[in-house]
Amino acid sequence: MASGIEKVVIVGSGPAGWTAAIYAARASLQPVVYVGVPATNPAPVLPGGQLMLTTEVENYPGFPHGVTGPEMMAKFREQAERFGTRVVDANIDRCDFGRRPFTLTDSEGRTVKAHSVILSTGATANWLGLPNELRLAQTGGGVSACAVCDGALPAFRNQPLAVVGGGDTAMEEASYLTKFASKVYVIHRRDSLRASKSMQERVLGNPKVEMVWDSAVEDVVGQATIEAVVTKNLKTGATRRIDVRGLFIAIGHSPATKFLQGSGIELDEKGYVMLRSRGSQTNLEGVFAAGDLADQVYRQAITAAGMGCQAAIDCERWLAGQGVHCAGPGLHIGPS
Repeated sequence: MASGIEKVVIVGSGPAGWTAAIYAARASLQPVVYVGVPATNPAPVLPGGQLMLTTEVENYPGFPHGVTGPEMMAKFREQAERFGTRVVDANIDRCDFGRRPFTLTDSEGRTVKAHSVILSTGATANWLGLPNELRLAQTGGGVSACAVCDGALPAFRNQPLAVVGGGDTAMEEASYLTKFASKVYVIHRRDSLRASKSMQERVLGNPKVEMVWDSAVEDVVGQATIEAVVTKNLKTGATRRIDVRGLFIAIGHSPATKFLQGSGIELDEKGYVMLRSRGSQTNLEGVFAAGDLADQVYRQAITAAGMGCQAAIDCERWLAGQGVHCAGPGLHIGPS
């Protein structure tokens, strides 16, 4: 921009970020997307979010025969760039929201000033950190961090599956998988569950579920696809091989919000961005959030995309109220 101040900078490039970019670009806001750079933590973190580690997506409308996560994100990016979105291959490491225009500093030490910012850096699944676990998660070998996303795939139907975890998320995953699996092993490090009583009753009362108490996964066996897990009893030291065709890690997620610490953005006790209402407004005017960094309930591609749409609409309206007008016809909210 001639003034050197961007109308909107979008930080993050998953479904939320690209959808926000599509809407903002069509509103002639000339958005800039900082897509991030690859990292490990301990599992790979790739520009495009968790879908970059998903080999088959069957529950996103518009893809009746399914689509791979990387292919979907490539299409999102192509659509955003078609309308003029500019892309920067860098992380945003620091944000100064104390004065306007805002100042963001990227991983190369460069700064960008912006009238508004949309945060959409998502969240990463917590993994066990085992080499075979991470390898099979990347290659579509039957290791996943989302049963709702992947549990209904043909490869898991009428097969023995395993879930790692003991909280509500793990119980929800296990309960969901019983609809498709021949058996579900729930592997937990303790001899009691952290999940709510109602969730425990739903899972423990299901004849398809077998609890593996006081145990941790020591290894994931399999080359192209998972064949078994090896568990170790933490009280006795005994090991056990459990033949399974799918492993679902349900030990939580970590929002990618460390770069926001000290910025003034209000985070909850787990680090998720707190929103002011049903919309996308954070506690700071002109700063909006969308996707999994502000959603620890649904964590689906389609809900993230919907939040990205909300953020762009909220952002465009806020900018108009500040006298920062788009040069084009404005945001299309209807079906066009």
